[in-house]
Amino acid sequence: MTPLIIVAHAPLAGALLAVGRHAFPDCAARLQALDVAPGDDPAAIETRLRALVGSASEALILCDVFGATPCNVAQRVADGARVRVVTGVNAPMVWRSLCYAHEPVDALVARAVAGGAQGVMQLAATRPQNQSPKVRHHDPLQPHDQ
Repeated sequence: MTPLIIVAHAPLAGALLAVGRHAFPDCAARLQALDVAPGDDPAAIETRLRALVGSASEALILCDVFGATPCNVAQRVADGARVRVVTGVNAPMVWRSLCYAHEPVDALVARAVAGGAQGVMQLAATRPQNQSPKVRHHDPLQPHDQ
């Protein structure tokens, strides 16, 4: 199984770890988190991240913001083949990654990106049950009414 490591500004990584473990407790062993606090030394963060990746044959690192310290450190650890990085982490991305952690890292990256993107959407201004019903009359000659 591919290890999943969340690296983000504190306390986001720990919070997403808790969300992942809450939704998928059976997969908790492969999910890890590294919270980056203000003032943390990037070299020390890199050392801790390398320890989390360890000798895994593949790993996926999920970061919060491209260009920020957690992502920059993850990019130094990633090699583009064995260890990959995806930014913009959110709960749907974590859940999708956990569900498909048995897949090769290339497929897992695609699943993570799709899960994160599909989890972002604008909702209606009011709940559907509060909207006035659309009155439709049945017209047997119009297939859209069937």
